Amino acid sequence: MHSPWVDSLMRVLTPDQRAAQMFMVAAYSNRKRIDEDSISTLIQQYGIGGLIFFQGGPARQSRQLNRYQSQSRVPLLVAMDGEWGAGMRLDSVVKFPYQMSLGGTTDTTLLYDMGREVARQFKRLGMHVNFAPVVDVNNNPANPVIGFRSWGENPAAVARDGRQYMHGMQDAGILAVAKHFPGHGDVDADSHLALPTVRVDRRRLDSLELPPFRSLMAGGLGGVMVAHLNVPALDTVLGPSTLSRPIITGVLREEMGFKGLVFTDAMNMKGVISMFPPGEADVRAIMAGNDILEFSKNIPLALRMVRVAVDSGRISQREIDEHCRRVLALKQWAGLNHYRPIEPKNLYEDLNAPHAQYLSHRLTELSITLLRNQKSLLPLQRLDTLRIATLVLGGSPRDTTDFQKSVADYAPTAHFHATAAPTLDELIKLRAGLKPYNLILVSLQNLGRLPATSFGITPETNLLLRELVEQKQQLVLSVFGSAYAVAKVRDLDRAAAVVLAYQESANAQSLAAQAIFGGIAATGRLPVTVSDKFPRGFGLPTAGNYRLRYANPEDAGLDGRLEARVDSLVGRALAAQAFPGAQVVIARRGTVVLRKSYGNQTYAGFGRDEELAGQNDAFKSRKASRKPVKPVANVSLSTPRPVRNDDLYDLASMTKLLAATPALLRLQADRKFSPDSTMGNYFPFLRGTNKANLKLRDVLAHQAGLKAWIPFWKELAKKNGALRRRYFRADSSARFPLPAAQGLWARKDLPARIYQEIGKSPLNEKPGYVYSDLSFILYPELVRARSGLPLDAYLQREVYRPLGASTLGFRPTRRFPLARIVPTEFDSAFRRQLLHGTVHDEGAALLGGLSGHAGLFGDANDVAKLAQTYAWGGRYGGQQLFDKEILANWTSCQFCPDNRRALAFDRPAANPAVNSAKSASQSSYGHTGFTGTYFWVEPKEELVVVLLTNRVHPSRNNNKLTELSVRSSLLQLVIEAVR
Repeated sequence: MHSPWVDSLMRVLTPDQRAAQMFMVAAYSNRKRIDEDSISTLIQQYGIGGLIFFQGGPARQSRQLNRYQSQSRVPLLVAMDGEWGAGMRLDSVVKFPYQMSLGGTTDTTLLYDMGREVARQFKRLGMHVNFAPVVDVNNNPANPVIGFRSWGENPAAVARDGRQYMHGMQDAGILAVAKHFPGHGDVDADSHLALPTVRVDRRRLDSLELPPFRSLMAGGLGGVMVAHLNVPALDTVLGPSTLSRPIITGVLREEMGFKGLVFTDAMNMKGVISMFPPGEADVRAIMAGNDILEFSKNIPLALRMVRVAVDSGRISQREIDEHCRRVLALKQWAGLNHYRPIEPKNLYEDLNAPHAQYLSHRLTELSITLLRNQKSLLPLQRLDTLRIATLVLGGSPRDTTDFQKSVADYAPTAHFHATAAPTLDELIKLRAGLKPYNLILVSLQNLGRLPATSFGITPETNLLLRELVEQKQQLVLSVFGSAYAVAKVRDLDRAAAVVLAYQESANAQSLAAQAIFGGIAATGRLPVTVSDKFPRGFGLPTAGNYRLRYANPEDAGLDGRLEARVDSLVGRALAAQAFPGAQVVIARRGTVVLRKSYGNQTYAGFGRDEELAGQNDAFKSRKASRKPVKPVANVSLSTPRPVRNDDLYDLASMTKLLAATPALLRLQADRKFSPDSTMGNYFPFLRGTNKANLKLRDVLAHQAGLKAWIPFWKELAKKNGALRRRYFRADSSARFPLPAAQGLWARKDLPARIYQEIGKSPLNEKPGYVYSDLSFILYPELVRARSGLPLDAYLQREVYRPLGASTLGFRPTRRFPLARIVPTEFDSAFRRQLLHGTVHDEGAALLGGLSGHAGLFGDANDVAKLAQTYAWGGRYGGQQLFDKEILANWTSCQFCPDNRRALAFDRPAANPAVNSAKSASQSSYGHTGFTGTYFWVEPKEELVVVLLTNRVHPSRNNNKLTELSVRSSLLQLVIEAVR
């Protein structure tokens, strides 16, 4: 406590100013200017020693604190209750899980990392003391104030976890303050409202309440906060422990040997002021041995009464000086002898750094606890057999919850919501709505934290659980609240599975869904006893990596700055108008580390004429005057719509890899197809043509001599460009059933005509690699002949439904609203309209939007599911969808070095900018699409990269996507991010 800096201040501070150093005043950054000015007055007139910040925002608090520090003669010591980080008090700052959530984790080493990260937040905000960790042992479920703030009910576990958190903070330069001494875990009153009594003997205190404090002190704990508790076992005089000299000086200082700083709990709480008025309570707190008094109710009065107490001999000036030296020494330890103002630039970015996001997410993941899993229901099997509905009990029905959104990432789902007390009509409607579903995922949300309210589990909640779900329906219950809430749920055995997520954060909701579907493993263990069936330490394990997991780059061994780098790359492409918008999904080892949408579906100012141009124009001469017609859909494009993660893109030639190829792989596994056969063997109409003897292995590797493409539509138009009415109509009918565009229907025999043209087409004069659409146009006929199903139905049954890839499919307007489908080109040559909801490729359009070479739509998340299935050797969701050996053959080079291609899959070109990246391995594979789409699998680094754009909007002549090497650069960024 002696140093040149401390000594110099002690020489210049008056006795009153030394006493003022012991007081910490509450400050808020969400209040009015008059409140801010009142704090300035206390600083300038009375020289208070510090501040404790409560609710507000980081930028506002930093501005205030810079002002306050500039007004203080001695730099202010600044504290906060940041039990789960600065986000506990401040908006716009990442929040870490509650301590009880963390008490259920199995990897406690991450608690040290959390402590360091919380310290980094604090230092960035100019703070020095964190009133954390809570080391109260919560062995009383009826505790109204600690509960979820405790690590649990076991003293050794509380000590272990609290010590890790403490070391992390103090190693990073923030003082940790353990609370609430001598132990607030076994009370039935809230010290904010009354004075609780700890009704246990000294032996019990030594065995349960005090061990965590002893453990942290032995590890170098810097601060202790004393609670307002009546503890007869330690002081026979009725009163709060904060004012007890036998407890603070006798037990804490002398008996336990604590050398750090002692802080009071807030001096405005009823637990103290109900017995002693402001001023007198402050004097008694100093007499008891406290170094710093937090949240004194009346600073001027308190300082006057301290001066009177010193003058009268109740308190010695030596005691005041000793406390003041401790405070000043702490300020020096915190670096306040070299004070610098807070830099406002990049404040939000610094507070929400990728590592903080990773830690919060990872700790939440480790806490997810599975309490029941009848017949190993979880992770869910066979999505193609499930009809899933989510039912939220509690909260607002207006918005889809994060839990529901995460469930929808895995499978098609219907969402329902029940209010806390539904009417009979609402109940009947809900029962009817849920009836078609065989799996109901119920989430209990908006739960309370207080035992007095049964932790939010109301009689109505139990009634709804019993009445809404029928016996034949399987029920999975997710509890987003206190562990103790589980005990309040009646008929818990009715649920086939029960997931405890401890809190209702976005991370907790997402990760509960991921545990249900097997994206993550359930590894959490109960930190407290819930019931006889669920004792402390209980938790059922499940396996992860069953399906895609959604996390952060660091979870998969990637640089945490990856998202910022991708943002920059895509941002430059948007600025150059390479495309109006995009979706990006990046995964490593089955973990999606980035799933993000950018830009808009269309460009701002996209013309009203283009929006209104419709089907009738296709039958007009190109020289004819263009007259606006009625809009073809009730969707306005005049105001660009931001791209969302569940929007659907025209996948163009990726259809070959995401539709035709998986169908052929399935057929080959069933011995209904072989790439070593010939085209004539599978296509009778090709027998007798120059295609009959072409080997499909050559065809699939694009070296069989097939033409690249044929502009079939041009033969169906007049010389002036208008379409011939014998082939097209403005309305559908039995003769014209094939949708070619909005308001444009093609004749039913056009597919047969196209097949004949393919059969008649000449082969290339020179042998070698020529990328061709033609065989892929024919594969739907092969699938129909060999399976008895149309291509789309076959894929839904065999691939898409098992994957839960609900957006993948053809003719998307039959399944999704137009607003979710991203437009492509304004087709000025063939269909004379904006292509919105119909396939961009002209040949696929003549086939009614169903082809093996183009026509597939979907979002990036579902593309990633199929790409990940390829990366996992054909396995996904517990099912072997594709034979591993067959798939390995298809993804390997067939005719290297003369031809880079695998079977259907593309492989790295000699010029990496064409399709891969300079650092991509020769074992990597994927495909590009004409509309600006891309996916690539890099087995060496276990990567999957998906980029979906509509670069052809509004014109295919825009080649900036290629010129800027966006696809190649994206893949390169990801490879370089591997640690």
